[in-house]
Amino acid sequence: MPDLADPNFRRTVVLLVHHDDAGTVGLVLNRTTDVTAGDLCQTLDVDWRGDKSQIVHWGGPVQENTGWVVAGESALAGVPAATEFAADLHFAGSLEALRRAAASPPAQLRLFLGYSGWGAGQLEEELARGAWVVAPLAPEAIFEVPADALWEYAWSLLGIDPATVVSTPGVH
Repeated sequence: MPDLADPNFRRTVVLLVHHDDAGTVGLVLNRTTDVTAGDLCQTLDVDWRGDKSQIVHWGGPVQENTGWVVAGESALAGVPAATEFAADLHFAGSLEALRRAAASPPAQLRLFLGYSGWGAGQLEEELARGAWVVAPLAPEAIFEVPADALWEYAWSLLGIDPATVVSTPGVH
């Protein structure tokens, strides 16, 4: 919501990649780091064959020293511990996933440091309080829309001007 005060999530768009009874994992899509894919892979002794200046995104405040890969085009299909969270969209947090993506970077690829996490029932509670708005999954938002335009883009998917929104309890 526009008035969410937590500085970790103010004006963020979070891609939810896992949800079950134990909790929820998400990745912030519209915050970047100063780390490039080339630099990250070099520190991990991984051969990066893509654009060396590709930016690594900040996935969230939890375990910022962990890496995550989100890829389309079934690039991570078959990688152990890779999870398909939508049709032809996978995420994984393993060195093997990074190696696979680095060897032949697909057009649909984002790398992240850290993640956003909610314990059992926590996100549902926050939704019921009206802290978050749920937008439909849009692959172009993940891979094509620039980070600085993504918050407004997510609202446009709902056909809503965020300046007109008033926070109220309930799922939005």
